[in-house]
Amino acid sequence: MNAKRRKPANPAKKPGKVKKATTLARAMIGRVIMGRNAGGLRRVAITGMGTVNALGRDVPSTFEAMREGRCGIGPLEFRDVDRLAIHIGGQVKGWNPEEYFNRQQIVLYDKFTQFTLLAARQAVEQAGLIFEGELGLRAGVILGTAAGGVNTWDENYRTVYEEGKNRVHPFVVPKLMNNAAASHVSMEYGLLGPSFTVATACASSNHAMGLAFNMVRSGAAVVMLTGGSESMLCFGGVKAWEGLRVMSKDACRPFSATRNGMVQGEGAGVFVFEDWEHAVARGADILAEVVGFSMSSDAQDIVMPSAIGAERAITGAMLDAHMNPEEVGYINAHGTGTAANDKTECSAVAHAFGPHADRLMISSTKSMHGHLIGGTGAVEMLACIMALRDGIIAPTIGYEEPDPECALDIVPNEAREAQVSAVLSNAFAFGGLNAVIALRKV
Repeated sequence: MNAKRRKPANPAKKPGKVKKATTLARAMIGRVIMGRNAGGLRRVAITGMGTVNALGRDVPSTFEAMREGRCGIGPLEFRDVDRLAIHIGGQVKGWNPEEYFNRQQIVLYDKFTQFTLLAARQAVEQAGLIFEGELGLRAGVILGTAAGGVNTWDENYRTVYEEGKNRVHPFVVPKLMNNAAASHVSMEYGLLGPSFTVATACASSNHAMGLAFNMVRSGAAVVMLTGGSESMLCFGGVKAWEGLRVMSKDACRPFSATRNGMVQGEGAGVFVFEDWEHAVARGADILAEVVGFSMSSDAQDIVMPSAIGAERAITGAMLDAHMNPEEVGYINAHGTGTAANDKTECSAVAHAFGPHADRLMISSTKSMHGHLIGGTGAVEMLACIMALRDGIIAPTIGYEEPDPECALDIVPNEAREAQVSAVLSNAFAFGGLNAVIALRKV
């Protein structure tokens, strides 16, 4: 992102433009109401995508790594890492914010916001949109993150408790708040419509994208920037996860009998969800169509997943998409590499798909980029789009030994060429919160 920040196209902030903005807003509301009543639900296109993660700092490099089955997990590099029991993660190595932002911006941007803004820039540039006038009023942003500015928390706890200082920077709260990334994206592009942040642990991004999908589908917005980000790879962030005793010390091996836990990652994924007719009218390149979304709650346990709750979300997404199980060719699994998740998810998929489960491909790209917690569904959506557009199924790497309780086609170790027309992306979070998104090939 250029160091010089583009001034948002916000007519409401300019002298003499208030009346015009109000008129546009009233016209927008009138059209939305008429569209809902007369036109029913709208189709939703994906017209842009961007990412920063351990596999690459853009979509092409991430796709290349997924095709090659490359592992982005390696030794962690940050202060006091030697005091941790866990020394590996899917870290964005060599990250230098000065390459993308000026000094004044860095004061305001935690790393999770930095990742988001870079990914958003890529997505908007690919979509070819300029949010001026009425489009700015009819566009918004919904992003997911589990914890927001964890690096800022970590640094300032050190300042107060370790260094004994009594003052912190006045922008600490705006920097660490969960909605910081969404707010900065809205300001960067002049998005004046629905804008907020979703925090539902590991399902945050899928919930955010599902809500953005419904915003566009209902006519409440024409364009939504959506996805999620996370950056917990600092001393405090990893130490907190160590306490759960679910972390692997050597590798993420989802669905393998030799798996021994999850591995944290960091990064962001951002997409442009756009009204189909609006995208077609301007000649946009449509990457995929979002066709269904479902969410459910286990209402059972704060950390242990439920196969029944997961199955309801999977089935619900297909019902919402008017999709038969036989149409689905690939599922990007939640696939954390923990015994609790992997067995539960395989059971849920087997029950949801019945006999078709044996012909279904399912893989976990967390084996390559790590578990991005609140941002994980956004990066994993890229694997779904790659499957639909390029006919390449990203593999589950690190697979060593079959597990009888995970007896599905998990595309082990090597990417596979296969033509699929419909895919699902699963996300199942602590708290028993499940969110599944369905996509179709264009």
